This record gives sequence, structure tokens and C-alpha cells, in this order.
Amino acid sequence: MPKEIKGDMNGQGLHVAIVVARFNEIITRKLLDSAVETLVRHGVRDEDITLSWVPGSFELPVVAKTLAKTGRYQAVICLGAVIRGETSHYDMVAGQSAGGINSVALETGVPTIFGVLTTENMEQAINRAGGKSGNMGANTAVAAIETARLIEAANMA
Repeated sequence: MPKEIKGDMNGQGLHVAIVVARFNEIITRKLLDSAVETLVRHGVRDEDITLSWVPGSFELPVVAKTLAKTGRYQAVICLGAVIRGETSHYDMVAGQSAGGINSVALETGVPTIFGVLTTENMEQAINRAGGKSGNMGANTAVAAIETARLIEAANMA
């Protein structure tokens, strides 16, 4: 039987950075609140969570990379909301944000969790930030803990 490496959901002792886009704060604040509540519920101490606000989702990767490179965090969560408008700006910001956040994780080895809503309209964003579709903020916190623990377990295997 193959050896299986797993991450668990025990957040005790983890240090997590959260980078949040201020643009569409009516949505991102709800994502943030849910992420923090979920981290704490899984054992991450409030004082072990560092919060940074950036102007918009385009700026998430550079601050996430700066935080990841410090070596002080086992995970970085990026939260934002890009809502389609009448121009191609949506495609540029959503794509660059996603690619940049992915690059941070690959370059630093620190789980960098993509929590940027990319929706067609405000109603969809509201639904994904605590409405009928749940709250993506909670999902990012769970992913951060599990992935950080999985990397920890892989390094000990």
C-alpha cells in the first residue's frame, strides 16, 4: 500500500498572513471576516494572523510575495473581488491576479491561497461572500490550514 501524506485541520501554531483588496470592500470585508473566524475556529491564534490591505486585486500578488518571503508565515491568503463591468479591465485584473498569486506560491513554497471572487455581477459576489453560495473566505482559510499542514507533513516524510 502506498504511503499517504495528509494535511490536517489543526491550525494551532500556524502564522497566517491575509492580504485583502480594498476595492469592492463591501464584499472583501465579508470574505475577511469569514476567513479570520474560520482560522480562529481551527486553532490559529488571533495574534498569529497578520492583515494587510491593498488598493485592489491587482496588487495582491506583490504584497503576498513580500509577506511569504519573510519566512514568518506558513500560509498567505489573498482576498479580493473582481466584478465584470463594461470594459475588458475585468479580464486583465482577474487574470493577472490569479497568475500572480499562483507565482507567489510556486516561487516561495508558501501556500498562497487564491480567494479572489471573479463574478459577472454584484449579486453573484454577494452570494459568494456569505449569501446563498456560502462564503469563499471560509474556504480559503480551510485551504490555507490544510495545505500548510500538508507541506509540513511532506517535509517530515
